[in-house]
Amino acid sequence: MALRPEPTAPFHSVQYALRVLETVAKYTGGVSEAQLARETGLPTGQLAHLLLMLRREEYVERTGDGGYVTGESLVLLGTGGDRKKALERKLQRSLTALRDRVGAAVYLSSYVDGEIRITQYADGPRTPKVHEWVDFRSAAHAMALGKCLLTQLDLDDRRDHLSRHRTARLTSKTITNEKVLFSKLDAQPVSVPVLDLQEYAVGTVCAAVPITAGRSVGSLALSLPVQHAHRLRQAADTLNRHAAPMLLSMAL
Repeated sequence: MALRPEPTAPFHSVQYALRVLETVAKYTGGVSEAQLARETGLPTGQLAHLLLMLRREEYVERTGDGGYVTGESLVLLGTGGDRKKALERKLQRSLTALRDRVGAAVYLSSYVDGEIRITQYADGPRTPKVHEWVDFRSAAHAMALGKCLLTQLDLDDRRDHLSRHRTARLTSKTITNEKVLFSKLDAQPVSVPVLDLQEYAVGTVCAAVPITAGRSVGSLALSLPVQHAHRLRQAADTLNRHAAPMLLSMAL
């Protein structure tokens, strides 16, 4: 599977975060923010923002004298055979916290062996997940998370996907013309959330952002009932800000 060459904004943040974590790990007794700035080469403001995120996600901890040491989450994700379960638990906690923050059901998805897979999600009585009235695997063209995954594929892989999953009309807003769909995918800025405004299901709006590193293709998405469509843009911006921590968890 070939990917489009543009790295996502969360990918850049993760690169910098990994640089910080590698430096912290060298100092078992703790390292100051000033030393981190010198060794990572990151501007003070950007480093401070990354350290806040890393502390929130428990990848680093603050020492009594103001230094930084490796945190509990980083230790758990580095423990051999337990890593897969630890990662699932970490991602689920992050999804649940994000659900509560945005007031919407949230989803992690990936594109594996030519198919869409929703790997984890967090919903609740007040934030119900989307009713899967059409198999999600057949509806990439109509779903925010599906379109987000397709934006990360090259032209041949997109065509291959749609040769197996035709662009059926699911609502009056569904794009069924392949040329129009591809044009919209190509015009989608990597830093802007992909939207679904009742394209998959009447009464539901969605947003998704890419979480991609290396050859992995994934997305972080949310769904809202259409009566909350006025919150979609703000919720999507929050989603975008939380893509980097999710990607970092998977990259470690």
